[in-house]
Amino acid sequence: MELKYSDLYENKLFERILDRDNDGINVVNKEGILVYVNKVSSDYANTTKEKMLGKHITEFYPAAVLLKVLENKHAILDKKIHYVGEKIYVVSSYPIYIGNQFVGAFSVFKDIQEIDELNKKIKLLELHLTLNKPENDILSVIGNSGSLKEVLIKAKRTVGSLGGPRHSIIIGESGTGKTMLANLIYNYAKKVGVIDNDAPFIEINCAQFTNPDIAAVEIFGSEEGAYTGSKQKKGLFEQANGGILFLDEAHTLEHYQNLLLKAIESGKIRRVGGSKEIGIDVIIIAASTKNLKDELLPELYQRLAQYELYLPTLKERSKDEKELLFSHFIHRYENAVKKLHNIDYKVIFSDESKNDLLTAVYPRNIRQFRDVINYSIDAAAPLISDIDDKKEITTIVETKHLPFEIFDDRIAENKNDNKAKLNKSVKHIILSLNKEGLGPRKIANRLKEKGYNIEYYQVAYFLKKNEQNKS
Repeated sequence: MELKYSDLYENKLFERILDRDNDGINVVNKEGILVYVNKVSSDYANTTKEKMLGKHITEFYPAAVLLKVLENKHAILDKKIHYVGEKIYVVSSYPIYIGNQFVGAFSVFKDIQEIDELNKKIKLLELHLTLNKPENDILSVIGNSGSLKEVLIKAKRTVGSLGGPRHSIIIGESGTGKTMLANLIYNYAKKVGVIDNDAPFIEINCAQFTNPDIAAVEIFGSEEGAYTGSKQKKGLFEQANGGILFLDEAHTLEHYQNLLLKAIESGKIRRVGGSKEIGIDVIIIAASTKNLKDELLPELYQRLAQYELYLPTLKERSKDEKELLFSHFIHRYENAVKKLHNIDYKVIFSDESKNDLLTAVYPRNIRQFRDVINYSIDAAAPLISDIDDKKEITTIVETKHLPFEIFDDRIAENKNDNKAKLNKSVKHIILSLNKEGLGPRKIANRLKEKGYNIEYYQVAYFLKKNEQNKS
């Protein structure tokens, strides 16, 4: 028996086929009344096909794209819309003509919530990577004419002196930019031709090596059969050959300092379990939060510390440099939004919130300062799902958007100040003044007029804690 079109129509095979389609399908007459619905569409609407037929499309899909097709009689392709709750659809709608007469419209659509959420996660990851990547150009570093002037000149000399590149040590507290400086040295070395443009930059945190045998394999590599289950493997020295090996947290090198010293002095390494010596040409940069002169063997320290570079803490940086860093991180955020979402984004910090950030205590230095700025903008910014098709957005960051930690650290400095404690009476006054619309700074001024020595950041901290407890 030969299958014919009439068989499909008379036996409702079309419906059975379309019910198994992965897309939702709605067909309406020119009044918007549903005349056909497939099972995917009724499932999206949490009802049945029978209950939908004969009803107006808006009872089930209030933002139906085909309503516009009924108005203008033109197809609308790949329109992304939001539906009830978390559902998001991409829709294509078309007019229906019988002969030359317009009789209705139909839509083909699919739920793209999972795809949309995945895209959002990817964009957020891209944003995070963009906001946290190190600077590439040694001349772009804020402070190059101030607190960092001498250290940047020395950093250039480590790889750019006429006598050839030298090993170096970077000393500084956590978050002062040691990895950034190592990357700057690497990029400068490529710029002046000391290493090739495709030369490797291998970074390793030495603190991860708790077992000296594993450390030896990671650093020097291994030959197959060197120990049970071992395979031939290149170590860090071989991976970094012709480039730079960055040893972060180098004060934990204690288990394998002698092996490292031998490799530096001879310019050769031998894989664990191997007999062949392999020549290596590697510039080593060691970094630490501790004084490596006290942590390393004298001979090893002498070979590594041909240049010792000290990075100042954020507290040691000038007010002008802090403000430049502040502006730099804001612009970086704005540019990342432009790049990822094609939105002209403007971030404005209120005078009060800016002052709070610039005068706060940052135990983890520039990295924490950057993260606090990013967090504050995140807290004030709209969600991706709320921006619709806007091409220009301005976000105003106020004190209420700042994270608790900057107040925690500052209050910790004043923990012995008995006058600064908030009793029930003071808390009541703060809440009352806040209901009147006063901000932390004005409330603090009112309290001082009443004889209470309470700083504005303590007021802000209390208000944020109070709001958090409510929720």
